[in-house]
Amino acid sequence: MNKKIITYLVLLSVILLSCRPKQNMVYMSKHNMEEEVAKAKFQGLHIQEGDVLLILVSALDEVAVKPFNLNTTNKVGSNSNTGVNQYVQPSEYLVNEEGNIYFPVIGNVYAKGMTQIQLKQDLETRLKRYLTDPLVTITLKNFNVSILGEVKNPGQKESVSQKINIFQALGLAGDMTDFGDRTNVKLIRSGDDGSDQVVNVDLTRSDIVNSPYYYMRQNDILYVQPDKNKQVQANSNPNRALTFQIIGALLTAGTLIIALTRK
Repeated sequence: MNKKIITYLVLLSVILLSCRPKQNMVYMSKHNMEEEVAKAKFQGLHIQEGDVLLILVSALDEVAVKPFNLNTTNKVGSNSNTGVNQYVQPSEYLVNEEGNIYFPVIGNVYAKGMTQIQLKQDLETRLKRYLTDPLVTITLKNFNVSILGEVKNPGQKESVSQKINIFQALGLAGDMTDFGDRTNVKLIRSGDDGSDQVVNVDLTRSDIVNSPYYYMRQNDILYVQPDKNKQVQANSNPNRALTFQIIGALLTAGTLIIALTRK
């Protein structure tokens, strides 16, 4: 058999085995060098209904501050001087359907829509009626995002950090599969009024870092759609891809056998 024919058969088998184009598989690849891309500024999370807040009140007078830290327990740790160090765990507060948390002594405090800094300042102002120089620390306990679709490990993911961008969120899900459409990722976000907003995000654009959707918020949902290649495969004969693989494998094997027997 002519060597050219053998070469053509090998090339044909390679094409059949790797016929999927690798277009739009690189993040942030589309960039106009003449335009300066400014980084998005992290604005802080807005408190939502259903959030669980960890709040701790501190002051110089430890006795006076105790009523504002109900349902807390003292934890014992090491101390370089005494060997024992006690500290107070923050209390948990659920943001109810009305957007309130019930705070000791003060009562209902409306928190929905506020950032943690705004709520901290509000509580410290209220506490000045009872304490001298009160200090409030607030942490969101349940920062979760859901990543679905063409990712390697879909599901609801919990982040230790509250400042997480869309690429870090995808990293929690093991990144996209090769069939994920990086040009049209759907982000579903709940607004302060309770309505859901759906936006399409192009992760191949470098100016994504300047988008208001670059940083994730609690309870965001990312849905990675399959690209056109996988959609075509899904809508056509489901055995088509397997057929191409078998044909490619047979061509490769046949070519090798012919090449070996003609030596």
